[in-house]
This record gives sequence, structure tokens and C-alpha cells, in this order.
Amino acid sequence: MAATATQPPARADKPKSGVIVPHTPTRLQRVVAWVIATAIRTVAATLRHRLDDRSGFFDPAPGTPVIYAVWHNRLPLCLIGYYRYGIARNPTKGMAAICSASRDGALLAAILDAFRVQPVRGSTSRRGRQALLELTTWAENGYDLAITPDGPRGPRYVVQDGAVALAQVTGLPILPFSYRLGWKITLKTWDRFQIPLPFSTCIMLAGPPIRVPRNATDEQREALRQQLEQSLRALSGD
Repeated sequence: MAATATQPPARADKPKSGVIVPHTPTRLQRVVAWVIATAIRTVAATLRHRLDDRSGFFDPAPGTPVIYAVWHNRLPLCLIGYYRYGIARNPTKGMAAICSASRDGALLAAILDAFRVQPVRGSTSRRGRQALLELTTWAENGYDLAITPDGPRGPRYVVQDGAVALAQVTGLPILPFSYRLGWKITLKTWDRFQIPLPFSTCIMLAGPPIRVPRNATDEQREALRQQLEQSLRALSGD
């Protein structure tokens, strides 16, 4: 179970020091997060799960943490997949996952907490450097990391630079992870968010790990960013 961080003030202000303080989940958001987490677990229990492991990463288990990369619209079942297949096959101390420092991000942080995942608040536009440092610390302490490389604002299915930068700093491999649903509701949001329907099929897919050298050049990082994007698109199938 991830450690519980000291709760920051409720506003995401930028004080004179220049440090952005993330929004803390409100009491209502924590209640909503519990309802959402319970609904996800309930629906997931009805699904017919199958793993399509194309990574070769878990045989044998590496025994070291990894960075899981999953599209923003695949969030509902990614943590179910992590506990069912990821940490079950490669035991670590737990997971730390990045989410926005905004008010909306506070709800996601509460959902992550309900799944015993340590939320790290930040994005490319707000608190990105602080979040990178915090994630690096969690990795050094033996935790897996998780990132939505096209979030929190998109464009959909376009990998931003954060995932590659995180892998370069931590030295951890990026594992592309996605899933395909038989029955689902697709929302008309920027990411075409997918809501699984009960008793559907759910194929979890893992792609080959991507490693970023510590001394990677700009050209190498861009090539690896494109490789991650192509791998996630191929796994997702849409």
C-alpha cells in the first residue's frame, strides 16, 4: 500500500516562492471517488479477462519497477489490470501515478487513493518539474510509476514528452499497456473516454518495453516518443 502524503492546502495557488500547490480533494470528491472505485471493481468482477502479453517483460519477472504508460481514455480498468497482471507477476512496493494539480485532478487523485495508489500531482502545464522529482523519488523507493502520455488535455493518442523524460531520469523501462473492450460506452470527450459495460470481454495488452538511455539526444528521445505512440496505438486497436 502506498504511503499517504501530508495533505496540502485546498487551493492550487502559486505562492511567491513559485511553487504550485495542488488542489486537495474535497469531502464530496472523496465520496464520489469511493463510489466510482466501487463501481469499477463491481463491473470488473463481471468481465471476462484475458492477457495478451506481447512484452516478454515478465518472463522472468525483472524484479525492478517499471513505468506503465496507458492512454487517458483507458483509465477505468488500468488499475484492475495492474493488480491482476502487473504487480502479481512482478511484485514491487506499489505504484505512484501522476495526475493533474487542478480541481478535476483532485477527483482522480482521490480515486487513485481508493485503489491504494500514491497520486503525484502535476502535468506538462502545471507543476511538471516538481512532479517529475516526486516520481523519481517514488521510483528510487521501489515503486512502479504510471503515466497517461496523452493527458490531461490531449490531443488524443499523441504521446507528449513527459513519459520519455521520466524514463530517462529514472532509468526505468516504459511498458506500453492498454486494453480492448467488447461492450463499452464511448463518451464525446476529447479523449473519447471508454466506460466498460458489465459482462463484456476485456483483453489486456502489454507491449515491448522501451528504454531511454541517460545520455539520449533530442533526436533519440523523439524517435522513442514516436515508438511509444505507435506501440500504444497498435495495442489499443482504435
